[in-house]
Amino acid sequence: MMVERKPVTQLVDSHCHLDLSHFDDDRDDVVARAEAAGVKTIVTIGIDLPHSAAAIALAERYPQVYATVGVHPNDCQDFGPTALVEIRRMSEHPKVVAIGEIGLDYYWDRTSPDRQKEVFQQQLDLAAELGLPVIIHNREAHEDVRAQLRTWVTKGSLPGSSLSQRPFAGVLHSFSGDLSMAEEAYEWGFILGLAGPATFKNARQLHALVPHLRPDRLMVETDAPYLTPHPYRGKRNEPARVRLVAEKLAELWDIPFTEIERLTTTTAQTFYGIVA
Repeated sequence: MMVERKPVTQLVDSHCHLDLSHFDDDRDDVVARAEAAGVKTIVTIGIDLPHSAAAIALAERYPQVYATVGVHPNDCQDFGPTALVEIRRMSEHPKVVAIGEIGLDYYWDRTSPDRQKEVFQQQLDLAAELGLPVIIHNREAHEDVRAQLRTWVTKGSLPGSSLSQRPFAGVLHSFSGDLSMAEEAYEWGFILGLAGPATFKNARQLHALVPHLRPDRLMVETDAPYLTPHPYRGKRNEPARVRLVAEKLAELWDIPFTEIERLTTTTAQTFYGIVA
């Protein structure tokens, strides 16, 4: 006899891109499906100035949606003082909860590493000034990301710094590092984000790593419309599927799903300063 599972009461998709054109035809339905799946909060992430503004507009439209603002490393070539002023202005919106997606990306050859580091640092410093956590993009740039964050956190941990007063300084989005990097991130006051790749059948290294990570320093995410979890790989991702990520983590940690739900939701709410 098959017993129907009760729906979850609360999950947070801590990182998606709900403003992208992939959702233009059915965005209301996407949000409704997330609600039906127990995803009570969605954080949509800015990747440049227009997309950050669009993320804010969606946060105004949907009560369960929050926004972040920032410029992605692949879009930072023309970043200048005006962009920093605009990010600062947008960050004043009451539903803006972090600065990001910022970081380094050495996979795509769109912007030089030196330029990426410069823009990354400017946005890190702004986040520390504003007292907002950061959403970190890291693709094939582990050592440079570690070095830059290590210096930033050390400077920001000085007494009186707004960064030192936050429960968490940032998140390593769609974490792809090793255990050493994870443990150093914990020392920085960072948490990790895990997404669809945790469900991939061939992700053996990640599956072996997860049981050694701290479940109380974790957020689940979709990165929708990207990184679609198994068994929907090849199709557009959406926030409702963050549940599949949480279910896989419960399996890998061998703990009840309800515990993963509780831990990741509490961490996300604390990280973003969202009141349930």
